[in-house]
Amino acid sequence: MSTELQGRTAVVTGASKGIGLAVAGALAGAGAKVVAGSRGRSPGLDALAEEGDVTWVGVDLAEPDAAARLVDAAGGRIDVLVNNVGTAPARTGGFLSVTDDEWARTVDLNLLTAVRVTRAALPVMLAAGRGSVVTIASVNATLPDPLVIDYSAGKAALVAFSKALSKEVGPKGIRLNTVSPGPVETELWLGGGGVAETVSSAAGLTPEEVVAQASGATVTGRFSKPAEVADLVLFLAGDRAGNITGSDFLIDGGFIPTW
Repeated sequence: MSTELQGRTAVVTGASKGIGLAVAGALAGAGAKVVAGSRGRSPGLDALAEEGDVTWVGVDLAEPDAAARLVDAAGGRIDVLVNNVGTAPARTGGFLSVTDDEWARTVDLNLLTAVRVTRAALPVMLAAGRGSVVTIASVNATLPDPLVIDYSAGKAALVAFSKALSKEVGPKGIRLNTVSPGPVETELWLGGGGVAETVSSAAGLTPEEVVAQASGATVTGRFSKPAEVADLVLFLAGDRAGNITGSDFLIDGGFIPTW
């Protein structure tokens, strides 16, 4: 157990499962009071709430007023904001199959939810003269893939948004960074209707073969674990990363080559 975030308040979006749940657990384990936002509860999130200072707030961040309600639940103090909400639908029919409505939904969930929650939380941080915003992006921000073309575009915009805002608020004590995972052991990849299952159906492969191909594209030969991503987020959230801002951090097992 660490105490590096003792007495601080953190807000985490998409906190019911996967990376978001792991991040909420890591922040709570470091002593933070965690406000965990998600559309629904989960056994893992319920367990965290029983073990530590974790409060669940039911919000659908696709709704424009949800960001303000989530921030209000923090009670006037936000030291850390982790933007984690996202979606990565596999477009097996190619670019021409992706409709305007699908583009709008993907960009809204991968970019505009983070914009809205950051906009709601920023006045609280500015009033305190300090804060850390860590946003979960993706390797596809810099290695775009036609299979997730709208997701790639949304994540690229997310990294650019974070970098731009870091320049505005850095002199005021607010740091913004992004974390870009490669394949991670989450439901987004491995669950029913996830990337592996969707791609396998279109490619005539088994989900296990799709996962093996993706794992084989990394140097380490495996997916990252949610807890490993959470450890990186925890570092960026705390004072040890006090002079790091406007940066994007890969955790991809060497998935992206050195150019």
